[in-house]
Amino acid sequence: MILETKRLILRPITIDDKYEVFEYRSDIETNKYQGWIPTTISDVETFIGKVSKQINEPNTWFQFIIIEKEPQKIIGDLGIHFFDNENRQAEIGCTLNKHFQNKGYATESVKSVIDYLFKGLGKHRIIASIDPENKNSIRLVERIGFRKEAHFVESLFINGKWVDDLIYAMIEKDWENLN
Repeated sequence: MILETKRLILRPITIDDKYEVFEYRSDIETNKYQGWIPTTISDVETFIGKVSKQINEPNTWFQFIIIEKEPQKIIGDLGIHFFDNENRQAEIGCTLNKHFQNKGYATESVKSVIDYLFKGLGKHRIIASIDPENKNSIRLVERIGFRKEAHFVESLFINGKWVDDLIYAMIEKDWENLN
């Protein structure tokens, strides 16, 4: 499964991506809202080994690598959590190398995946779980058309502390109305 936009290619993650993924994922400051920050290449190998090799497998995470077409550089990744297929819902999360943020790449890649999830896989609802302090991610999902549905107080234990969790969501008919 490969998705393509004007400037990007999204393809499944492979073990060969481990060094480039480690380069941006190990940046503690940039990824402070992430639940996973690798400290070794082995951590990335373990992560890649755990993600599903098939898209739309129930109760798994599938990981796309985001590649800038020119110069064919990995600039981030986008994960999709597939719940059981009966409820037709998925969760998404995007991580970009700090040198490629604020250029519209996250918007471009997230929109491409949303379009595929609704039109290609027939999903009904897509959610995003965001730390309330992560203002960039909040602006991203709101700009795309997600609505805030919940604010859970100290509901996740991430990086050694309890944090709040905002849930944003979009349903298929909302996406159709926006596009």
